[in-house]
Amino acid sequence: MSRRLLPKQFLPLVSERSMLQDTALRIKAMAGAEPPIVISNSEHRFLVAEQLDELGVKPAVQILEPVGRNTAPAVAVAALHVKKQDPDGLLLVLPSDHVIADGAAFSEVVAAAQRAAGQDLLTTFGIRPTQPATGYGYIERGEPIEGQNQIFRIKRFVEKPDAQKAAEYLKSGRFYWNSGMFVFSARRLLEELGRLRPDILSAAERALAAATRDLDFLRLDAKTFEACPAESIDYAVMEKTSSGAVVAADIGWSDVGSWSALWDIGKKNGVGNVMRGDAHAHDASGCYVWAGSRLVYLLGVKNLLVVETDDAMLVADRSRAQEVKDIVESLDQKLRTEHVAHSRVYRPWGYYETIDAGQGFKVKRIMVKPGAALSLQLHDYRAEHWVVVSGVAKVTRGDESFELKRNESTFIPPRTRHRLENLGPEPLFLIEVWSGDKLTEEDITRLEDRYGR
Repeated sequence: MSRRLLPKQFLPLVSERSMLQDTALRIKAMAGAEPPIVISNSEHRFLVAEQLDELGVKPAVQILEPVGRNTAPAVAVAALHVKKQDPDGLLLVLPSDHVIADGAAFSEVVAAAQRAAGQDLLTTFGIRPTQPATGYGYIERGEPIEGQNQIFRIKRFVEKPDAQKAAEYLKSGRFYWNSGMFVFSARRLLEELGRLRPDILSAAERALAAATRDLDFLRLDAKTFEACPAESIDYAVMEKTSSGAVVAADIGWSDVGSWSALWDIGKKNGVGNVMRGDAHAHDASGCYVWAGSRLVYLLGVKNLLVVETDDAMLVADRSRAQEVKDIVESLDQKLRTEHVAHSRVYRPWGYYETIDAGQGFKVKRIMVKPGAALSLQLHDYRAEHWVVVSGVAKVTRGDESFELKRNESTFIPPRTRHRLENLGPEPLFLIEVWSGDKLTEEDITRLEDRYGR
C-alpha cells in the first residue's frame, strides 16, 4: 500500500482521511496553535498541498527538501524559520503518519511539554508501553522534573530490544516507547544543535538562506542540503543533551509501522478479525484483511495478514509483519516496480491509471481536475489517441485549439506539441492509448508547465 510515490502518510489507513490529514486536523483542533510548517519531499509537494487544501488548512509555509536527510536537518530548518519571527517560539514536532486515538489526552501532554519547554528543556513524548514490543526504541526515565507532573529527566535512549529485554523494560515501569514527537523552543534547539552538531546546523542555515520561492512552496537549495549529514534529531541532539526531558503519554498512540499495528488498533469483530473493503471470512479468526479492488474471502485460517490491491497481493503470518521491508528490498533488487507506484499515479492536475500494456501499446485512464491542465509537451517516440469518456476537454494540437466532448476523439502524432485542459466544472475523464516502439514516461519534453515541473 505504501509505495515510493505514495507513502503511507497519504493513505486512509485508519480513518476515511489520510494520516497526513488526521495529523493536520489534530493540530487545527488545538487552542493557540499557529498554522503548521510542513516539510515534505519535493516529489510529494502537490499531494501535500492538495490534501491540506481539502481540509481548509493553509500552512504557514511548505518547505521542500530536494532529498531526505532524516529529521535533524528538517527540524533545524523549521526552527530557523521560526526563529526569524520569534526566537522563543515553541515547536511541536509531529511525524505526519502517526495515530493518536485520544485527542483530549494528547492536548494535555502537549500543554505539559510546553511548560517544560518554558524551563528550557527539550521535551519528547514517551508512550507508556502496553506490551513488550521489539519494534520500537525505548527511553528510560530519570529523576522527575521539579514542579512538573509526569515529566522526567531522560536517563538514556535504548535501541530496539530483543524480546527478553523488552519484557524487562515493560516490567520495570521506567521505560517508554520513543514516539519521535517533540516540543522545544527554536532558540534552545538551535543552541544545542550548534553545540553538538554544528555541521548540520551550518548546512541547514545555508540551505534555507539560499532557498527559492516556487509557486506556494519554499524550495531548499539542493546542492547545500544534499551535502548535509543525514541524522535523526534523536541521535544528533536528544541522546547527547543534558536538557532532555520525557513526558509520560497515554494517548492511544501508534506509528503504524506494520500491518500488525493496524490490526492492533483496528475495530475487531467477535473473532478478532479486522476487515476493510469487500472482505469476508468463515471459520477464520485473528486476521487483518484489506481488500482494495475485489472480493477477498478467508476460510479456515487464523492470524493472517491479507492485503490486496489491483496489482499486488500479500499473504503473511501476522507475527511476521515486520518482514515486509525485506520483501520490498527483494523487489528493488529484482528491478520490479510494484513497490514504487500504484497503478493509479497522482499528478498536480489529477491522476492516471494504467489499464493495459503490451508490445507497442499502453492504455491509460486519465482524470483531469476542473480548471487543471497538463503541461504543453511533445513526445519523440510515441503517438497518442485520446477518447473523452465524460466532461469537455480543451485540446491544443500543433497550431490548433479545439474542444472534445463525450465520445469524441483525436490523434496526437509524435513530435507534435500538445496540451490537455479541463475548463469545465466537473472532472474530465478520457482514455489515452499510446502506440510506438518506445513507450516510457521519460519520453516527454515539457515546453510550458503551470506547476513548475
